[in-house]
Amino acid sequence: MTRFTLLSTAAILATGSAFAQDLPQAGDTWFTSAQEAVQAQLEKQPNTNRAKNVILFVADGNGVGTNYASRLFAGQQEGGLGDDYVQPHEAFPNVALVKTYSTNGQTPDSAPTATAMNAGIKTKNDLINITENVAVSDCAAGLENGVRTFAEIVSEAGKSVGVISTARITHATPAAVYARTANRDWEDDTLIPEGCEQLDIAAQLAEQMTSGVIDVAMGGGRQHFLPASATDAEGEAGVRGDDRDLTQEIVGDSGAYVQNQEEFDAIEPGATPILGLFEASHMQYEADRSGEPSLAEMTRAAIEAMQDNEAGFYLEVEAGRVDHANHAGNLARTVRDGVAFNEAIALADELTDDEDTLIIVTADHEHAIAFNGYCGRGSDILGLCMMIDEAGTEALDEPNMASDELPYTVAGFLNGAGSVLVEQMPEPSDNSQPTAPETGEASPEEGSPLYSGDRSAIADADVTDIDYLQQALVPMSSETHSGEDVAVFAKGPFAHLFDGVIEQNVIFHVMHHAATAE
Repeated sequence: MTRFTLLSTAAILATGSAFAQDLPQAGDTWFTSAQEAVQAQLEKQPNTNRAKNVILFVADGNGVGTNYASRLFAGQQEGGLGDDYVQPHEAFPNVALVKTYSTNGQTPDSAPTATAMNAGIKTKNDLINITENVAVSDCAAGLENGVRTFAEIVSEAGKSVGVISTARITHATPAAVYARTANRDWEDDTLIPEGCEQLDIAAQLAEQMTSGVIDVAMGGGRQHFLPASATDAEGEAGVRGDDRDLTQEIVGDSGAYVQNQEEFDAIEPGATPILGLFEASHMQYEADRSGEPSLAEMTRAAIEAMQDNEAGFYLEVEAGRVDHANHAGNLARTVRDGVAFNEAIALADELTDDEDTLIIVTADHEHAIAFNGYCGRGSDILGLCMMIDEAGTEALDEPNMASDELPYTVAGFLNGAGSVLVEQMPEPSDNSQPTAPETGEASPEEGSPLYSGDRSAIADADVTDIDYLQQALVPMSSETHSGEDVAVFAKGPFAHLFDGVIEQNVIFHVMHHAATAE
């Protein structure tokens, strides 16, 4: 009988890998790189400094699957196979999985998930910084059950606060930095129900900026800040019914209000507060961006505007349009906004010091994205799933075929506008219900829509085109979120507290502990 002696990995590494050197695989690069990874973990020491600065990066809808798609795209854009590429946040030393459900939703929307991160509690879908005992749209109860936000807590301690988004700045994720509302849709006064005393979300941002809680706010959503009688720099009319121009109320005589790239580039040093509103609604997708700053450029401007505060700052940065491209079923735009998100993270890391800055990268939820197999390495994440080369590394130049004798893409969606099922319009008869085109069975209800279809369109489609919608199953005008876990990546003071599988509201508590540690 052969006797095996099992040594701990630490002992192997500490003694010069004498045991490993006897293994036939000892010279394999995969083997040696794994040894190096273990050694790096052994040498890791927790940072227990107080966090002067906290930066929370949220790519809306960027769950583990969407993050994987962006990884492959980023790596393939740089000429690699993609799957071995390391995005900036993937090199952070601390990682955990995050449960994203809300108190009434197995699948959440961005209101309760952003609340979890900014207020430390879970709550219902559609509520922002309101406790779960309130019904959605119950204005009176909402006014009585608001919570304090991380921004308000650290502002009171002297820190500067900024919020950036490529979505409307009044959208759920950025709004959770500064607002409390019984309905996330109440973005301006015309959307507030009659008799409701709650301030709309745009007016709450104005109040928080004029009171000094929020120092920098940049994103889209100009229409919610301007009266219907006014037009913006692009000739778009505002929608407010109270005739208030919140942009002028916010910036006063010392602040800066900018609407395009040229004005953004001309922001004077020392201007405070800074309000950037670059579109009437959401900002442009990164693939289409023209005349407005990138997420990285806005991140730089915010950090530079706040970094001279000796007490530090809190900054939330949202890549909001990752979510919207997923909703559209348009992976080509999703991953390009994912790369723009990466660039913002890398820049923030470069501009700050790990010793005093906690950087957290996460998502609020995932989408109904799915991945096919068995794809060879290097299969274009936006393209067809190519066959594995049994004699080599890179995929063959031949797609895998499904049972319907058609190829299929690497990625798809379980539901959405790209559904292969199309509504049929059968001719109604006088004495019978409409029948399903293929089965001949009566539909569940007389006059209800009937759907059928196939995947044949993929045979002639340019699946890598920027406007291509990945094929989906369930027909929906907008693809949905999903309830699966997302990841959180962190570095800096107390980043080691992110470990295992956590509830989403724990993120707030780590930020708070790091910012107040003795």
